[in-house]
Amino acid sequence: MQAVSEKPFRPDLVAVPVVLLLGTVFALIEVAKSPDPLMVIQAWTFLACMLGISTFFLRRYAVGLPDEESGPYVNDVVKAGVIASMFWGIVGMLVGVVIALQLAFPHIFYFSNFPFTNFGRLRPLHTSAVIFAFGGNVLIATSFYVVQRTCHARLAGGSWAWFVFWGYQTFIVLAGTGYLLGITQGREYAEPEWYVDIWLTIVWVAYLFVFLATLWKRREPHIYVANWFYLSFIVTIAMLHIVNNLAMPVSLLQTKSFSLFSGVQDALIQWWYGHNAVGFFLTAGFLAIMYYFIPKRAERPVYSYRLSIVHFWTLIFIYIYIWAGPHHLLYTALPEWAQTLGMTFSIMLWMPSWGGMINGLMTLSGAWDKLRTDPVLRMLVASVAFYGMATFEGPVMSVKAVNALSHYTDWTIGHVHSGALGWVGFVSFGAIYCLVPWLWKRKSLYSLRLVEWHFWVSTLGIVFYITSMWVAGIMQGLMWRAYNDFGFLEYSFVETVAAMHPYYIIRALGGILYLAGTVIMVYNLWRTIRGGVSVAGESAALNQTLSVQGA
Repeated sequence: MQAVSEKPFRPDLVAVPVVLLLGTVFALIEVAKSPDPLMVIQAWTFLACMLGISTFFLRRYAVGLPDEESGPYVNDVVKAGVIASMFWGIVGMLVGVVIALQLAFPHIFYFSNFPFTNFGRLRPLHTSAVIFAFGGNVLIATSFYVVQRTCHARLAGGSWAWFVFWGYQTFIVLAGTGYLLGITQGREYAEPEWYVDIWLTIVWVAYLFVFLATLWKRREPHIYVANWFYLSFIVTIAMLHIVNNLAMPVSLLQTKSFSLFSGVQDALIQWWYGHNAVGFFLTAGFLAIMYYFIPKRAERPVYSYRLSIVHFWTLIFIYIYIWAGPHHLLYTALPEWAQTLGMTFSIMLWMPSWGGMINGLMTLSGAWDKLRTDPVLRMLVASVAFYGMATFEGPVMSVKAVNALSHYTDWTIGHVHSGALGWVGFVSFGAIYCLVPWLWKRKSLYSLRLVEWHFWVSTLGIVFYITSMWVAGIMQGLMWRAYNDFGFLEYSFVETVAAMHPYYIIRALGGILYLAGTVIMVYNLWRTIRGGVSVAGESAALNQTLSVQGA
């Protein structure tokens, strides 16, 4: 009795059920009272998620409350994050292939009787699935893993970590089903409506609490640089999300809302959010992965810790201020001075970005030979190379003279995907390849030969994708501004679309190859988790690099 009475109070065991109960009540009210049929469908979806999460916690605690401090680290929620990452990755990339085929062959892949399959609804589904579902789960899973190891502390918050995981999956399901129903704010990277935004805010605050609380109780006095990048990503995304999504609902019982901002101010806020979402969600968070997994995999210290700190603070200073975002609004109603300042700050971003790239690549000093024998390390290093390429191309495209040609063309699509597929995709794949043997206590991956296949198939897919979009985009821009001797446009819009058709086919092929590589990865990871090891063609040195030591 004395031992029971001395057990500390667990606030998470009260707070999490209260949040789930309030969510369930909200869903029931919407189901019963909403005159909006789309809101009713969303409410039923949310209710199913609340009941599912509640069932998970009831089953988890049915046999008794686990001790928050039992065991060295919390691994189950990281395992769940890895599995969710790969599931959503396949979904998002498959949708991407579908919409690429729709653009290449609209007469085949257009279904007028099924509006939820239209490009206008599938495109935001693809974007959110690969960025927020795949990328977001990778960031949450790796941050939970890295912060525990670098702080020598068990993940704080008890049930909150699982709430973050399941709450984030609920956000993904609500957003994705909403897109298919035609529910959207029409804001780039911020399409979900007000009720989904509120739920994501709750989940994100819980995520920040878990991460900060773990840092607070660390046993290691030094905060490793990866944790600085993770923390900046979590805090800044919270701020960007709240400000950009300030909106007034038409009714608390309906899906539609209107932004608090209007006109050019709304555009500026949107691209302050949009560019910094790229800067912190798709850059800072994944740089944290780079700073942990490349040194870990190469078994070398970070090339320059001082450079990593300079990299962090310069990136934060330039990104966090509004002045990089206006390069998305060149030649618009935005004041000329704001456009020029946006271009200037965008060019300045080249320096800290390449500082981080150099730091990541030079970490392999003394271990370059491992690139020949370790395809996982090769994938991680290739991602850093793509990061350097994308962060050079971005500032160049922000220059007004270049932007006049590139903007609104498929060159921008190629640029985005060189960063998304090459940088974000490859660094995520490399981290997951590292995590699976560590988490499931396997000596090695099932097959490093399959990793080789994944690397080369996906790399070929990236090359097809971005080169086709570069050629198509530049051709597009040149055709749009070509004039004949009478001062009229040389080409009609339809002619530019027809000229791009072969390049759209090549893009679709590139997407199929990239998806095929990811399917190979999923098979490899599934066999690894099952405990199988393919020894054909594998060397002892390769297997040793995947050992569980220190993980």
